[in-house]
Amino acid sequence: MKKRVIVISLGGSLIVPEKVDFSFLKQFVNTLRKNYKKWKFVIVCGGGSIARKYIEILKRESNPNEKELSTAGIRVTRLNALILMKLFGKKEANDTLPTTMKEVKSNLEKNNVVICGALRYEPASTSDGTAAKLSHFLKSEFINMTNVKGLYTANPLTHKGAKFISHET
Repeated sequence: MKKRVIVISLGGSLIVPEKVDFSFLKQFVNTLRKNYKKWKFVIVCGGGSIARKYIEILKRESNPNEKELSTAGIRVTRLNALILMKLFGKKEANDTLPTTMKEVKSNLEKNNVVICGALRYEPASTSDGTAAKLSHFLKSEFINMTNVKGLYTANPLTHKGAKFISHET
């Protein structure tokens, strides 16, 4: 029987609420391990408040363009992904971070778990959006784990104009 795939968008707010929540992450890893017989997983890590803090510092201290701000956020998502990656064994998960959907798919053929952050710069993109696109690309299930209910154009806790996205197109 071929294993089914689930793409999980793991919010940075869950990875690093105030500091790295190793207790939560270890529990998360163990939950995935219990389901390897039927499932493979793609975990897209978000940047959370740490990414937003770095972006705010850049805005305050320099005159960055949108791509520079997004790139700072992307780097935080990848750092969060590296932290999570180290909690898995070598034969369970990828050992380098993919930067394209094709690389994610290729890694999925060899591993039970593929972990990534944002894949590349796209204007107005979020890690949740990346995860939704990956889910569509892989024709898989999608789970959004966050401290916000739903998928929005921006963080609704900090952006009053954030719009709810009812479905991925």
